[in-house]
Amino acid sequence: MVFHLLHLISVPNSVTMFTLAIVVTCAIFFAIIKRINFIRRANKIPGIFGGFTFLGNATAFLVTPEELFTRLMGYVYIMRACGPVLRLWAGPFPNFLLFTPEAFEVVLSSNKLLDKSREYSFLHPWLSTGLLTSTGSKWSNRRKLLTPTFHFKILADFVQVFNEQSQILIAKLNAALETQKNGFDLYPFITKCTLDIICESAMGCKIEAQSHGNGEYPQAVQSMCRILNVRTSQPMMQSDLLFHLSSYGAEQRKNLKILHGFTDKVIQSRKLERKQNSLVKKAIDVCSSQNENFIPAKKRLAFLDLLIDASNDGILLTDADIREEVDTFMFEGHDTSTSAINWSLLLIGSHPHVQELVCEELDRVFGNSDRHATMNDLSELKYLECCIKEALRLYPSVPIMGRQLSQDTVIHGYTVPANTTVLLVTYILHRDPKYYPDPELFQPERFFEENSRGRHPYVYVPFSAGPRNCIGQKFAIMEEKVILSTILRNFHVKALDQR
Repeated sequence: MVFHLLHLISVPNSVTMFTLAIVVTCAIFFAIIKRINFIRRANKIPGIFGGFTFLGNATAFLVTPEELFTRLMGYVYIMRACGPVLRLWAGPFPNFLLFTPEAFEVVLSSNKLLDKSREYSFLHPWLSTGLLTSTGSKWSNRRKLLTPTFHFKILADFVQVFNEQSQILIAKLNAALETQKNGFDLYPFITKCTLDIICESAMGCKIEAQSHGNGEYPQAVQSMCRILNVRTSQPMMQSDLLFHLSSYGAEQRKNLKILHGFTDKVIQSRKLERKQNSLVKKAIDVCSSQNENFIPAKKRLAFLDLLIDASNDGILLTDADIREEVDTFMFEGHDTSTSAINWSLLLIGSHPHVQELVCEELDRVFGNSDRHATMNDLSELKYLECCIKEALRLYPSVPIMGRQLSQDTVIHGYTVPANTTVLLVTYILHRDPKYYPDPELFQPERFFEENSRGRHPYVYVPFSAGPRNCIGQKFAIMEEKVILSTILRNFHVKALDQR
């Protein structure tokens, strides 16, 4: 009896096995048919043939990270005669490259095509799903909650931070000039300055990266930015398994422990400080009511303070939610501004006539004084702003943006399938000769009001556009104006690498 029972359990019915085999075969057959149909749909859009192999077109881009961008841009320049939408297979996944203002408008203006491409998932370990990487209702609710924190009046409070850190930068540059009279790379100095600015603006604390650049938090931030570049440019490192087994994975884990630990500590310290300040405020209110001439000192708030206020004691934002937004501010407010400032200096330093016009404007606004820049001053620096905009046209801080399509989308008459990635190539868009004659030339005059009038609204998008445009773009422009004006009021800049 026991033998027969075991026999029944271990030997499946032959009919069942046959049925299972048919089901599996049919599933594989339909999966293959579905895949072939998908590849055919994707391949209707011009591009390099691929999709039937696991590598796709990846072998054509197996170059160093430094060469990858140049290779990709070369591909677009060569192939764009085939059409305004180009296909490229990243392994088994099709990417569709867009580089016209009409195509950008279809994607960026949509309230449905809001999902970031899979490459943004590389940011999740650090930023989780903050404003940059979240989607759906979480992104929508978070955007509404955070938008008031970037109000113009609130941003005005940060000008003092920009000025203070810019003065430290000047001192560091003067010290460097004493030992390196033939010139030196400004990038490391600008990086530390913007890191100090965003840390004080976002968290209300000073890490003194400019004075003590070897601190573990500044080093962890810069290390994470380098690792992210590696992950996006090296196909092998895009595999989570291979990445976590690599030395980069170990380095990231070490960095995350430092970054998250620091932010958590600051959040708790700031919340405690704000509780104590609320008691002080009550005492001040009593003094104010008793003495009408008593004017309390105004304390500058950081973005963290505004997030704590918006959290409604953890109901709308938990401490984890606050951390992911603070970390997002740190990432977005540091790397992109550094890039914009350095390219601006390189281009201004490559064009003496432009630098002369900038200096004339600075003299008109500041005269011979060494005073700090004010909000009124920044509004007067119109030509400097044109220089920043032109630098961002030629070298946008985010040269490619990725979106994952949630539905079939018609772009220039082509139906781009759902669940595929579109790459919006800002670098090529900004070089459209139809809108920018002699597009490779640095000409700040392009952004004079009379020259910008009537230009397609989606032909210049250094801060993206539409519902998911950069929430901190006003902050960035103000910061860049203060730093650049401070440098150019103190130094004449000459580019050794001419552009």
